[in-house]
Amino acid sequence: MDKVFDVIIIGGGIVGCAAARSLSRYALDILLLEKGSDVSVGATKANSGILHAGYDCEPGTLKAELNKQGLRMYTRLVEELNIPHRINGSLVVSTYAGGLSELQTLYNKGVSNGVTEMEILTAEQARALEPNLHPTVNGALRATSAGIISPYEAAIAFAENAAVNGVSFLLDTTVTGITSGDGGPDPGFTVSTSRGDYRTRAVINCAGTESGNIANFLRGYIHVPPIVIHPQRGQYYLLDNTQRGLINHTVFQLPTHMGKGVLIAPTVDGNILLGPTAEAVEDPQATETTGDGLHEALTKVSLTLSHVPVHDRITAFAGIRVKHAGKDFIVEESPVNFFHAIGIDSPGLTAAPAIAARLADMALARLQPAEKTDFVKERPAITRFRDLSPSEQNKLIAANPAYGQVVCRCETITQAEIMDAMRRPIPAKNLDALKRRTRAQMGRCQGGFCTLKLVELLSRELGIPESQVTKNGPGSEVVGK
Repeated sequence: MDKVFDVIIIGGGIVGCAAARSLSRYALDILLLEKGSDVSVGATKANSGILHAGYDCEPGTLKAELNKQGLRMYTRLVEELNIPHRINGSLVVSTYAGGLSELQTLYNKGVSNGVTEMEILTAEQARALEPNLHPTVNGALRATSAGIISPYEAAIAFAENAAVNGVSFLLDTTVTGITSGDGGPDPGFTVSTSRGDYRTRAVINCAGTESGNIANFLRGYIHVPPIVIHPQRGQYYLLDNTQRGLINHTVFQLPTHMGKGVLIAPTVDGNILLGPTAEAVEDPQATETTGDGLHEALTKVSLTLSHVPVHDRITAFAGIRVKHAGKDFIVEESPVNFFHAIGIDSPGLTAAPAIAARLADMALARLQPAEKTDFVKERPAITRFRDLSPSEQNKLIAANPAYGQVVCRCETITQAEIMDAMRRPIPAKNLDALKRRTRAQMGRCQGGFCTLKLVELLSRELGIPESQVTKNGPGSEVVGK
């Protein structure tokens, strides 16, 4: 194509969408390419949703620095973009004698990283906060600044706001190659995709499990070692929101070389997450659950909780973490105008706004655009009918009778909310996209009652037969407004 974009962002996860939003403040022509049918469908979708306090990052690393910055940035972003979140604090629990010294080591790391809101608790103090802790818990590290957030709703919020501010999104688009220009100070690139070729002055690589492959496309132009991503699968159980009082803090076990370990975490919607496991896999798309993996998750959770209400589990799922040979984030420019975010594992969700800001700053230093005077910083969320008072609900129904038609009974999601989700700046065009935006199908019955109605509504809105409505595809081109 003849058009030359200023920036092409590869990857529509939390980092790519946050980068798009950061750059949308400036007079730039930006295109985001995503191989999935929606944003937030990779590692972001199956994330634990934890805003980490920052005590477990190795001092002096980029992870430590960007974890701290990102957590601070969310204070403003969750308000501007209406992202569901809660500051609930975290506990790392010890269950054996040697664990108490490990808690002190974590505390010392936190001090080195500038985390101030921490304390080491006795077993009695920990159990006073969380009565359901296992009797073997003999102490805990508490961090009151930690929180929880909806990871996919955060990515969607960044993307919607970026689209309103002019960023274009091309979904269902796989990058197949990248070639560089003449090697000058501003060489430009041609990004080849499953939909054709796109020219750009700069590329930002936020491709998650594919970020190593994207970087390796340019090995013919730059002399760097190949970057190899080692996918790691984490399996989870999700408990029904009838168990919302089981635990209030996010409760971690002591971390190992494989990661932060199996946790018990409340979600912003009242469910409880149990997991994840940590399994090395070869296929970055290997998101199926296994009997052994889920058994391991429950077994390890049983070391932390006195009772695990497995009878109230409503679903299980798995996600892929992005690991590489190094232990730190790679956020750098190589070659000129080609910017990378590689190896963004935990605490990538917490650090995402700071990673995005760093990528944007590097790109802005090269491109030197003017700042917009009409940037829209706020993003209105879909109205959550179930969270309103009866009088507020009645006013909505009077103004729009579709609010009086409940589609998802488990979560009390109305037809008006479904219609809103299908008409957003990044519209929901399949069942999973509706789920991420509204929670329809996320309740106890997991879509058993509402799926047929959702198919009918999607068919009508998209102008396609019901037989062509899909669970997770296809997506579409979304042109920024």
